[in-house]
Order: sequence, then C-alpha cells, then structure tokens
Amino acid sequence: MAEVRIQAETRTEFGKGAARRTRRAGKIPGVLYGHGTDPVHLAFDTVEFAAALRENGRNAVLTVTGLGGQPQLALTKSIARDPIKGFLEHVDLLVVRRGEKVQVDVPVVVVGEAGPGTLVFQNEDTLTVEADAMNIPEEISVVVEGAEMNTQFLAGEIRLPDGAELVSDPELLVVNVGEAPTEDAMEEEIDTEGAGVEEDASEAEAVETGAPSDASAAGEGGEGGEGPAASSDES
Repeated sequence: MAEVRIQAETRTEFGKGAARRTRRAGKIPGVLYGHGTDPVHLAFDTVEFAAALRENGRNAVLTVTGLGGQPQLALTKSIARDPIKGFLEHVDLLVVRRGEKVQVDVPVVVVGEAGPGTLVFQNEDTLTVEADAMNIPEEISVVVEGAEMNTQFLAGEIRLPDGAELVSDPELLVVNVGEAPTEDAMEEEIDTEGAGVEEDASEAEAVETGAPSDASAAGEGGEGGEGPAASSDES
C-alpha cells in the first residue's frame, strides 16, 4: 500500500458555518485523532485530497504534513459526501504507528471466468481484515476460473494477501456461482414485465379520464359492489 504525503493546515473555527466557509475556500474540513491524542481540526486542499483517494484508495497511509511538528501517519477512517452532488464534505483520519496492526475494509475483486452456463453473483464488495498499517492490501482476489454451478466462496475459504488476517465472519458468503438464465426464460421475463407496464398504463389512463379500468369495472359492477349509490353519498 502506497504512502502518500499530503499537506494540511490547522483550523481554529468550528461548526457548520465554519465548515461551509472552509469548503467555499476549496478545502475539506477534517479531524485527526487516535492513540490518546487530542483531536486536531484540519483542512486539506480538495483537489489534492480527492486525487490521493482516487489514485491510492481509501486504505492508503497518508503522511500528513504542516502540523507544526513531525509528519503524522494516518488512515482515512470515514468520509462524508454531499448526498446529491457527491463532493467531499468532511474526513476523519486515524493516527497510526509503524508496526501496529489496524482493521480495514479491503475491496473484493472477482478474477477469471466461471464455467459454461453459469452466472457469478458478488454478495460482498469488501472484507474486513487486520493487517500491518504499512502493509495494507489493496484488494482481495476471488478466483472463479472454471467454477461450476452452485459453487460458493465463503470468506474463510478465500486466500488473503500475506500478512492479512480475516476479521469478517468466516461463514460470510462472498461470491456465489449460480445458473445463468436461458434465452427463453429471459424472453418470458421481458414479456411479463411488458404486460405489467401496459396494465399500469391502463390503470393510470383510467384515473386521468375518470373511467374505471377493466379490473375496477369488474369489481364495481359485480355482486357485493357498492355501485353508484355509495359514491352519491360523498357528493
């Protein structure tokens, strides 16, 4: 895992208003904490921090400089993004030391092609492992090459990168190799969905015009229906 140097500056203003001003200045507000130290409120250049995440992943060890002392090693603990526009709103960083072990979520990547007539379902995007802070794996590979139908890959059966220990439940289903749908089954599903869309459109048109749909007309005109007399009480 790469070690990335990133410049920070300390913040003296706090609260939502201060955070908005920080973001308007092109910076991301953040907090650095851990190992019994007092939290340090920081700000990072938005473009620089986003590039570090994009190029090195969330599990990259950041060497934070500009704190007025020695550079500090840190891991990105959590990221808050705007729910609509997706830009970075806030980051939490965890202080780490060389030689210590940390728990991190590592991306799962499916490798290879399963056997004929199968379809691969990836149930988990990440697995939690414990690893040396300076040797965090970038990804965990699940090799499905030639796997037959109904083959399952559980977390405890997947080979982890050297130095990593599984924290997630060993019985967790990560990848499942199922049966690929036939062409006839896919066409039948498309026909069923199309019929459902047409029925919904008919219902919507009936509501707009005030005329009963086929289904509702059958219910209103049949035995036990309330009929026109019931609706006349409402007028």
